[in-house]
Amino acid sequence: MANIEKRASSKGEITYRVKVRLKGFPAQSATFERLTDARKWAQDIESAIRNGRHFKTSEAKRHTLAELIDRYIKTVLPSKPKSKDKQTAQLQWWKEQIGAYALADVTPALIVQCRDKLLSEITVRGKPRSGATVVRYMAALSHAFTIAVREWGWIEDSPMRKVTKPKESRGRVRFLSDEERNRLLKACRESSNPYLYPVVVLALSTGMRHGEIMGLTWDKIDLNRGRAILHETKNGECRAAALTGHALELLKELAKVRRIDSGLLFPPRKIQPQKPQKPVDLRDPWDAAVEKAGIHDFRFHDLRHSAASYLAMNGASLAEIAEVLGHKTLQMVKRYAHLSEGHTASVVASMNQKIFGAA
Repeated sequence: MANIEKRASSKGEITYRVKVRLKGFPAQSATFERLTDARKWAQDIESAIRNGRHFKTSEAKRHTLAELIDRYIKTVLPSKPKSKDKQTAQLQWWKEQIGAYALADVTPALIVQCRDKLLSEITVRGKPRSGATVVRYMAALSHAFTIAVREWGWIEDSPMRKVTKPKESRGRVRFLSDEERNRLLKACRESSNPYLYPVVVLALSTGMRHGEIMGLTWDKIDLNRGRAILHETKNGECRAAALTGHALELLKELAKVRRIDSGLLFPPRKIQPQKPQKPVDLRDPWDAAVEKAGIHDFRFHDLRHSAASYLAMNGASLAEIAEVLGHKTLQMVKRYAHLSEGHTASVVASMNQKIFGAA
């Protein structure tokens, strides 16, 4: 049953406060400047409730964004172990900024303000936050809203749907020149850590990510067939990485002196019993080798870019590069397309020669 209350402000302005109460359903309320609008709203709400259409406005007013984020972190993120820590930090940022707002008050305009703040902030490295990073922050919050819509019934629609994402850069393509590669490999070979050189060779020869390499265990290595089975990949799909040449020989040598107290290819110096084993930390040896080799603006992940670039320059197609790197689509490997122009030109020339004959 709807109840409309006429109200007058100190300035003489008239408004109409509507309350809809139906047994078994939470009360709904709203305020309008015109009586006709108040009556129409009351009729629509009563009709929606009677027809079984769930009305979520009351839930959106009852819960804050902080509650949504806390519940999401507690119930959803445990099923995403690879991204749990990073997304928790991203969601905590949103919570600090606008967590006190009721979900009904979290508008696209409010999120835009936060998006712009993310873009303007300086990171701990002293640089502005990239568009790609801001997109990840927005994606974390967007999925939390999606769960609140589909599974919890806290809101009718996600406000993120009306917010434009910042443009991401085309993607970094930093790869080692032949001279840089030789200097880096020499520095890694001379490192005090015996694992650094084989790890870097694996990254250059297979294009595997740092986490994929460091997570390798001997039961996933087939030295006879020359392959490594990767279960813990970024996209969640299992794939096989080809091991050949120098990389395969290094692993065969490593297998001869492998530790019996760990299944990891690259275990830490000391194993702590009854605790989950973590691979050796190569950050300091890596930084020292890069500095010793005199290489600037180069990260470990750029070894993966180097492997992809070498594949492109040696005639591999984008589809083949994507398969080697473990990408589901070609979008991520298009950044290497310009490096395979010579191969593409030769394919086109071969086709034209077959059709039209020699010039």
